[in-house]
Amino acid sequence: RLRQLRLPSSPQISDELYLRRATLDLTGRLPTAETLSRFIADDATDKRASLTQSLLTSDGFIEYWTFNLAKLFRLRTQQHDEEGAAVYNQWISEQLRNGIGYDQISRALLVAEGDAHTNGPANFWRTTRNARDQAELASEIFMGSRLRCANCHNHPLDHWTQDDYHGLAAIFAKVQQGVIVQAKPTGRVIHPKYLEPAKPKVPGAQFITGSNTNARLEFAQWLTHPDNPYFSKAIVNRIWKQLMGKGLVEPVDDFRSTNPATHPALLELLARDFVDSGFSIKHTITRITASAAYARSADAIETNKFDDQYYSHAIKVPLDAEVLADAIADVTGIHEQYGEQPIGTRAISLLDPAIPSRTLQVLGRCDRSDSCESTTNAIDGLSQKLHQFNGAMINDRISATNSRLTQYIHAGKPVLEIIESFYQVGLSRSMTDVELAYWTKLTDDLETEVDTKHFLEDFVWSLLSSKEFGTKH
Repeated sequence: RLRQLRLPSSPQISDELYLRRATLDLTGRLPTAETLSRFIADDATDKRASLTQSLLTSDGFIEYWTFNLAKLFRLRTQQHDEEGAAVYNQWISEQLRNGIGYDQISRALLVAEGDAHTNGPANFWRTTRNARDQAELASEIFMGSRLRCANCHNHPLDHWTQDDYHGLAAIFAKVQQGVIVQAKPTGRVIHPKYLEPAKPKVPGAQFITGSNTNARLEFAQWLTHPDNPYFSKAIVNRIWKQLMGKGLVEPVDDFRSTNPATHPALLELLARDFVDSGFSIKHTITRITASAAYARSADAIETNKFDDQYYSHAIKVPLDAEVLADAIADVTGIHEQYGEQPIGTRAISLLDPAIPSRTLQVLGRCDRSDSCESTTNAIDGLSQKLHQFNGAMINDRISATNSRLTQYIHAGKPVLEIIESFYQVGLSRSMTDVELAYWTKLTDDLETEVDTKHFLEDFVWSLLSSKEFGTKH
């Protein structure tokens, strides 16, 4: 497509930036200074591919992509029931660890029954209040389609009809929601057009007849069939967005003929490759991260600076609130305590997205009561910016008695070495020659220990407040 448009691409990024980008994408965490040193020293020609495989087999990958799927499925505590949320989260984690295909994960959620305190997938049926909400949730997650637009009338911009919407809701009405999830044969929804019980229907396909038919299973089998036109495209589009900053279809839950993909051949290729791999999320991540497009610089050049959809340069994406909170904790060495969780608990590991935290509130976390895919990162707001710059979230941690900076100062580490260390742990790179000359000039004027301490505190503050630190680029 770039060749067709005669649109030059930005150059490939350095090994340092690739390490930072891939580690954030696959584990939600900054690489350590030790990892950075080893990676830069490695002269193997396939070290980027080796890095990806190492990250994919790490506990960090399981933890972070459990967090990503939990956000997609809108996992949160229901009526203060932490036990159900914990079992659900653990189940997702086990599926990823065991390499279970996304088709099997999805089917398990859709046909789940039993005690939500012991059967993780059953908690999927506690996410919404009623069958219609559950139909909207399922269509957006698994089909990338806003079936909700066909509630009161046929979809004005797509082929979905009221029969599709209320037919899927009729399937889900046969489920008794609660701690115990079970079949509810008498469940029904009223079709507003006919004022009669809606007939169960697979969206865009057939009505489901027969009183003994397991309608949920029939829908799940239709949905996850290799030839389904929605299922695979919906998830690979989300994976693409997670890694590339923007979906091939945007919004990612709004697939329709009047909202085509920017690269339809690529979307089709990724979806078919995903199916052929056994619906493997790891496989698709591997394919994308190995591409030249993934490794392009985020620095636009004069001839592609106005491109916002063809990936001639990487998109600078703000870090998720939880990822940024963990990064601030890692760089400063001071971890926030979330509720009654042990000190050191990562923000992405929290089961309850509503747990009190001023940091996460400021950074704009999603509470998962609705889709997290269309919300903007609240750090872009003026009040949140001011709190980030002037509040305790950063300032108090920098000068804490056991912070990374305080320990460096007490150890007598030279000023320029301290600056270089923070570049490595915070930005995953060394200073450039220009930056080294700049900081050398400023540090030459420091006369007292107090001056040096205040200068270094300001330096760390500026690093943590910079766009380079707060974005994936």
